[in-house]
Amino acid sequence: MLRECLSVHIGQAGVQIGDACWELYCLEHGIQPDGVVLDGGKDRVAHKMELAGASFDSFFCETRAGKHVPRALFMDLEPTVVGNVSFLLWCTHSGLMIRLTL
Repeated sequence: MLRECLSVHIGQAGVQIGDACWELYCLEHGIQPDGVVLDGGKDRVAHKMELAGASFDSFFCETRAGKHVPRALFMDLEPTVVGNVSFLLWCTHSGLMIRLTL
């Protein structure tokens, strides 16, 4: 059974707290804002094996291009709040990365 989480952040406070949390998740797991995982100078095979057993797969989706995007939904009626989120808001649709805008 797969264990995957979807974070839903609603309203100004929810979006701002969610932004801080996701920024921290990315820092803790070495995920750059463009979705690439830092390898720390390891060889390619060791890096792929480490990613296969990574615990962050519960919170991030991996695209066909090898980029990791957070499983999160940010909602607010005021577009400027969601527009100020510091990490990139992307979703995957049919393997394509699409920027979410209001």
